[in-house]
Amino acid sequence: MTKKLYYESTHIREWETRIIHKLEREDGTYLVMEETAFYPHGGGQPCDLGWIDKIPVLDVVQVEGEILHKVERFPEKEEVGCRLDWNRRFDHMQHHSGQHLLSAICLEVCQAETLSFHLGQDYATIDIARSDLPQDQLMMLELEVNDQVYLNRKITNYVVSREQAAALPLVKQPKVTDDIRIVEIEGIEYNACGGTHVSATGEIGMIKLLRAEKQKGHMRLYFKCGYRALKEFNAGMEILGSLSVRFNTAKEEILDRIAKWDQEQKQLQAELNVVKAENDAYLAGKLLAERQGSLIKHVFADKPLKDMQNLADKLTEEAEVIVLFVSTADQKVVLAQGGQSGLACGAFFKQYLADYRGKGGGSDKIAQAGFATGEDAMAFYHFAAQSLS
Repeated sequence: MTKKLYYESTHIREWETRIIHKLEREDGTYLVMEETAFYPHGGGQPCDLGWIDKIPVLDVVQVEGEILHKVERFPEKEEVGCRLDWNRRFDHMQHHSGQHLLSAICLEVCQAETLSFHLGQDYATIDIARSDLPQDQLMMLELEVNDQVYLNRKITNYVVSREQAAALPLVKQPKVTDDIRIVEIEGIEYNACGGTHVSATGEIGMIKLLRAEKQKGHMRLYFKCGYRALKEFNAGMEILGSLSVRFNTAKEEILDRIAKWDQEQKQLQAELNVVKAENDAYLAGKLLAERQGSLIKHVFADKPLKDMQNLADKLTEEAEVIVLFVSTADQKVVLAQGGQSGLACGAFFKQYLADYRGKGGGSDKIAQAGFATGEDAMAFYHFAAQSLS
């Protein structure tokens, strides 16, 4: 049985040991060692990664009580040197201890027990037994949990028997009955847990609650701790700084400036819509005057799809015509018909688009499609023009 160094000390980063088993499994190559500080997947916490004799460790799992280390290849020697990816390990420690502390304060402040915990690469979450959590309570919860971080309460772990565990005020009774590992946050909680933790709440660093959202009748809290929280803050400050430069205003005045900018954009859009309507009216008259037969076709250099659709609608409302437009920049084609031409635009596209690597569809009255290249769009346009003439 492998000796689990991560239970002796979570701060062991390097060690030497001996390989006792080499396994070839369906999904790769695995090692079993006499001693390991590599923590396997479990309890919502991802596994540790690192190196064994400079060979990357790809995964760590526990199978029937044995710790298996997935590696790229077998080491040449039986005696090996191991090294943890410490940044990853410490990040997991910060977030797992942060989760314990956050869950304990949720229970105290919000009277909500934690139902599940997930630690992902981007953020961590807990689901709590609450149907809602107003913003003011979320802010109060964040302040309370960070107060406990700053108090730097000790976090210890030890193993107890079933009888000893029964005498402790545990958050939840464990499923195991022997060698129950307890993680205690001084003055806060006792929890049966097999994960890796920091030695005091101060090591968690700041706990930042990102948002709360409803999830299957409960509330899911998204949060980051320590260095992840610092990176989140720095990313936000970088965005805020860029906006401050972009709008040439102080950071504290950004929201007011954006609100003003939004009003300016709405006014400009209203004015632009008037100009577009006038332009469409002029262009519609010109196209109707120049048409030969019932087909109106035109190639636009950069007209957006929505604008082509609006112009096509205007033309088919005014006359019993078939309209075919293409925008070379957007690689889009619009086909529309008014009156009793007998053409079903959507069916026409469905029948021929695949031949030109186009994707799209629509109704009998109007259809639209996009193409992989401008050449494909133009080829389909010319084919449609010839077919519909």
